Amino acid sequence: MKYTTLKEFLDDWAYESSSTLKVIDELTDASMGQKVTPEGRSLGFIGWHITETVGEMMGKTGLKVFTPDMESGKWDQSKTADLKECYKNASESLVEKIKADWNDGTLDTEDDMYGEKWKRGTTLSILILHQAHHRGQMTVLMRQAGVKVPGFYGPSKE
Repeated sequence: MKYTTLKEFLDDWAYESSSTLKVIDELTDASMGQKVTPEGRSLGFIGWHITETVGEMMGKTGLKVFTPDMESGKWDQSKTADLKECYKNASESLVEKIKADWNDGTLDTEDDMYGEKWKRGTTLSILILHQAHHRGQMTVLMRQAGVKVPGFYGPSKE
């Protein structure tokens, strides 16, 4: 799948980012360390990974999107409030930058992405799919942690 208009992406992003915020809203500080195995990624790690990827991936296209500076000490990775603030900032920054700097024709521009050439319309699609993939992982960890799982593509079990 590849986006051919900014409107298509922005409409999808509005829904997808609000779904991710619904997941983050249900997290507790205590649930952030939940893992399937001792070696596995924690619920908090995955949430921060989704958040950081918005700026990291889009940075490869030349967009300067908000990315939390984890080395600054400003953000506490164990705090859901910090995760929510950073994700919201990254998501809003992405929308602002795309509206300001891109047009429909920009979506055919190719960039070096992880050793491959991707059209920007494809990159936007992969950004959404990447987020949905990890959001799904988060729901499993949320259930294990006893945290309510919100519905986003229909109702959840809860």
